[in-house]
Amino acid sequence: MHLSMTFQGLIRLMHGQMAETTKEEVDGGNEVNDPSEWDEDATKGLKNGGEQMESPVKEKSLGVLKSFKRSLKGFSPKTQKDKRSENTDDQSSNSPLRPTHSPSLSRGSPSQSSFQTPKTEKNSLTRTMSDSAVEITGSLTRRGLSIRQSLGLSSKKSKQEPLEPVTEAMTLSEGKTEVVDTVLELRDTYTLPEIPPMPLSVMEINKLIVSDHLEEAYVNLLSLRLELQREHQALDQEDYPIELVNKEKDLSLLYGTLRNKMSAIVRNFSALTSCKKEQLVYVAYIILEEEKRQGETGAMQGWRDAWRDAVLNGVRDTLKKVPLDSREQNASWLAVHLGLLGKAVVEDLGKVKTELLSSYPPDFNVFETYVSCHHEAVGEHLKRLLEKVTELKDYYALLDFIIHRYPSEKIMGSSSLLPELKEDQRTLPVDKDFLNQIKDKYCARLQADMKTSLNRIIDLENEESWKEKRKPVIDEGIYSSHIDMDIWTNIKGHVQGSRRIDVNLEQKVVRSCLEELKIFPKRFESAFVEWSSPLSNSSLWAEYHISYINSFSALKEHMESYKDTCPIQLELVQKEIDRLTTSLSQAVMENFKTDVKPFLRRQMTGKWFSFDDDFLQLIRRTKTLSEQSKYMTPKHKQAFVNEAHFFVVKDYVSQLMKNNYSCKNRKNETAATKITNQWEELKEIFQDMNSSLDWLNPVGNQLSDIIGCKKSDVIRNLEPLVDNYPDIMKSHLSAVLYFRGIIRGREKHTILQRLAELKQRTENTGNREQALFSEIQAAVNTDCLAGTPFSCLSFIVPDS
Repeated sequence: MHLSMTFQGLIRLMHGQMAETTKEEVDGGNEVNDPSEWDEDATKGLKNGGEQMESPVKEKSLGVLKSFKRSLKGFSPKTQKDKRSENTDDQSSNSPLRPTHSPSLSRGSPSQSSFQTPKTEKNSLTRTMSDSAVEITGSLTRRGLSIRQSLGLSSKKSKQEPLEPVTEAMTLSEGKTEVVDTVLELRDTYTLPEIPPMPLSVMEINKLIVSDHLEEAYVNLLSLRLELQREHQALDQEDYPIELVNKEKDLSLLYGTLRNKMSAIVRNFSALTSCKKEQLVYVAYIILEEEKRQGETGAMQGWRDAWRDAVLNGVRDTLKKVPLDSREQNASWLAVHLGLLGKAVVEDLGKVKTELLSSYPPDFNVFETYVSCHHEAVGEHLKRLLEKVTELKDYYALLDFIIHRYPSEKIMGSSSLLPELKEDQRTLPVDKDFLNQIKDKYCARLQADMKTSLNRIIDLENEESWKEKRKPVIDEGIYSSHIDMDIWTNIKGHVQGSRRIDVNLEQKVVRSCLEELKIFPKRFESAFVEWSSPLSNSSLWAEYHISYINSFSALKEHMESYKDTCPIQLELVQKEIDRLTTSLSQAVMENFKTDVKPFLRRQMTGKWFSFDDDFLQLIRRTKTLSEQSKYMTPKHKQAFVNEAHFFVVKDYVSQLMKNNYSCKNRKNETAATKITNQWEELKEIFQDMNSSLDWLNPVGNQLSDIIGCKKSDVIRNLEPLVDNYPDIMKSHLSAVLYFRGIIRGREKHTILQRLAELKQRTENTGNREQALFSEIQAAVNTDCLAGTPFSCLSFIVPDS
C-alpha cells in the first residue's frame, strides 16, 4: 500500500515536470519559425521578470525524479521488455502534454483549468519529461485514452486505473476513431481556464508558445493584457513611461508569436500526430475568445482571417506536393498531373471530414472553409500551370478539368465527401476572365495548328499525287482528292471536342477554324498552279482541276452545318471556295477553248469543203472534255457543259460571219449539207453531255436551210430563225447571205427588209435570255455600196 501511494504521488509530481517539456520533446522535430522581430526586440524589452527563476524545489524535484527513475528500473519485472519497445514509441513519447497547472501558480495564483486536478504540490516543479513518464504516457495513448484523463487532469475526481502493458491489437481505424472521440469530448467540454492574477514573464510565455502549450500561454497573455490595461488606467493621459511602451511591444510580439504558432498548427494539420490533434481545439477557442474581446486595449484584429489564411496555406502546401513531370519527361504531363491533383483534393477533404471536424466548434464552418480554400488554391495552381502550357491538348485538359472533371463524381462530387459537401460547392469558382484567357489561348493555338495541318495537306498532295503524277481516285462516280474529308474531319473533331466543354468555346472554335480556312483556298491555288502549269496540255491537268472542283464543292457543303454558329465567317469562307472552284473551272474551260479555237477558225473556208481534219480534231477534243466532265460533281458539271456548248456553237456560227468565203456555182448546197452533218455531230455530243441549252440546237439547221435553199425561199426560211433568235441583226444576216452568195442586189435588200419586219413583230415576244447573235461580232462588207447611185440609197433598210 505504501509503495502504491508513493508511485501515485511520483506520477502526480511528474505531471508538473512534463508540462515544461523542451521544444525538441514537444514538437517532435518539427521546426516553427517565429518572427525575426522577436529575436531583435523581445529580449530587449523584458520588463516583466525576464530572467527564469531557479527554485530549490526544482533541484529537489530533479533529485526525486532521478531516484524514481532508478527505482522503476529495478522495480518492474518487465523492464527489459519495455526497453525493446522504446524505439517504437517515439511518436507517443514526443506527444505534447497539457501542463498540470498554469505556470502562474508558481506566483501564487489560485486559478486552474477545468481539466486540471486539484493542486497537490505547493511548489511549482521544473517541467522536464522523464523517460519513465514518456513510456507510461505512450502506453496510455495507445490504449486510446485521453492524455488528460489518463494523467488525472480532469476537473472531476476519477479513480485512476492501474497501469498495464498494452498489446498491439488495436487497428488503425479504431485508433483514429478513439482519437476523434477524445478530441470531440475535449471540444464539447472545454472551458477557458481562469486568468492568473499575475502573468508569467515574457520569456516564459514565449517558451510556452514555442513548446505548443497554447492554453497556458494564452491565459497568461490575457493576464498580461489585463495588467497593461490596469496600468493604462492608472496613468494620466500625458504620462506614458517607456516601460509601458516596451510592455505593449512585448505583448504585441507575443500575440504575433502565438498567432504564428496557431497558424503553423492549422497549416500543418495533416502532419499532426493523433495526440496533437487536440491542439486544434485550443486554437479554435482562443480565436473565439479573442473575437469576444475585440475592442479591448492590446487586442489583435483578424484572428478568423488569419485562421483561414493558415488553412489556405496548408492547402497550397498540399497541392505543391502533387507530382508534376516536365513536358520532356512525359508527353501527357498535364493530364497526369491534373488526375493526381484531383485525387489529392479528394483525399485532403476526406481527412478534413473524418479527422478535423471534431476539433472545431460548429460555427467555424470548417468543411465549408476548407472547400472554399481548396477552390482558391486550385484556381491559383491552375493559373501557374497555364504559364507552362503551349500545346492544344493541354489547354483542352485545363478547360475539361475546370468545367467538367473538377465538379464531377471523380473529385468534388465524390461520394466520400457527402453529405458535408453541398451541390452548390462542387463548381470551381474561377474568374470569368481567366476562363476566357484559357479559351482564347486554346483558339489561338488551334488556329496555328489548323494552319499547319492545312499546309501539310498541300504538301501531301504534292508528294503523293503531283510528283507521282497519279490519276485522281474516282469516288462515287466523280474524281476526288479527299481534301474535303481531311479538312472537314479535322474541323469537326475540334468542334465536337469544344462542344463537350461548353457552347461558348464551340462558337470560338468554329470561328477560329473558319478564319484559318478562309485563307486556305488562295494558298492551295497558288501551290497547285505553280505545279500544274507545265502540264496544261495533258489530260491529267484537267483531271486534277476537276477533282479539286469536286473536293472544294463538297467542303463547302460540309461547312454549311456551321451556318447558325458563325454565319458571317461561313459566308466569307464560301465566297473564297466559290472563287477557287470558279477559277479552276475557268482554267479548264479556257484550256479547252484555247485548244479548239484553231480548228474552229478553219471552218467555213475554201479548204473546209474538202478538208475534214480540223473538224475531226474539234470533235475529238470536245469528246475528251465530255468524258472528263462525267467525273465532275453535278452542280458544277451542268454549268461547265453549258458553257462549253455555248462556246462551240457561238464560235462555229461565227465563222459564217467573217466573210471569209462566198459560195458560187451551187456550192451553197454542198456547204449546207456539210454544215448540217457537222451540226448533227456537235449536237449529239452536247446532248450526251446533258447540256440544258436545247435552244441552241435549231440554229445550225436553220442557217443551213437559208444557205442551201433557192433565193426565192430565203425569206420563207428566215422567219423560224428570227422567231428562235430575235437578237439576230442585219449585219449577221448580211454575212450569212454573203456566204450564201447573195452579196448585193434587190434580193438582198428585200431579205433585209423582211428581217426588219419580223424583228418588229417579235420585239415583244422574243426570249431575251436566249441571246446568241448578240454575242457574235459580224464583219461589215462595205463593197456592197460601191457604184450604187445616190437615188438608190433610199431603198436601203436601216439596220435595227
